[in-house]
Amino acid sequence: MIKALFVNGGPRKNKNTMQVMQKAMEGAAGAGAEVEIVHLYDLNFKGCKSCFACKLKNAKTDGVCAIKDELRPILEMAHEADVIVLGSPVYYSYPTGEIRSFMERLLFPIDTYMLDDNGVRQRYWNKTIPTAMILTMNVPEEALDKWDYPTLLGLNSKLMGELFGYSETLMVCNTYQFSDYSRYACNLFPEEMKRKQREEHFPIDLQNAYDLGKRLVIKATKD
Repeated sequence: MIKALFVNGGPRKNKNTMQVMQKAMEGAAGAGAEVEIVHLYDLNFKGCKSCFACKLKNAKTDGVCAIKDELRPILEMAHEADVIVLGSPVYYSYPTGEIRSFMERLLFPIDTYMLDDNGVRQRYWNKTIPTAMILTMNVPEEALDKWDYPTLLGLNSKLMGELFGYSETLMVCNTYQFSDYSRYACNLFPEEMKRKQREEHFPIDLQNAYDLGKRLVIKATKD
């Protein structure tokens, strides 16, 4: 059975990021995958420490970060997964520090500093592992280019694609932030506008997430 690992890099387990991730998980399960979700905010870990244990000649790390902490079992799960989906809210133009630290610990050990006989950088795996980044944000879709989000946020999936062979990005814009807007000092984003977006477009975002999860599993099955 195809194993699909979903990693939530957001602090909340029932709001925008997780709601979108949940739909992607449903899509993956509907396509026949065994799905599992991990919440990074539940774990005590840090990013890469530049110990270079994974770059030693004849390294025994087997592509898994050598640091033994609460993240280590999750990294081992990622190595067994056939599909990997990372989810995060966007805070000041970037995914959360937790998801970035996770990516450092996941990606650096499977990256190599070796070229093959043709001068092509070697990949850790010969097979393709479909991956995706799900990113939720307060920014309206029409402001994405203003803040260079397609470039900044696209680099995450580009890197995942280079190392795993395939990656997609799903950006969910203009999210509904507060359950009760009257409690917060916020006239930059009127609640009426946010509610309209939530009612009219968020269901489309959820469907796109479902389709994404299903599509990745189908691709993993074929590859």
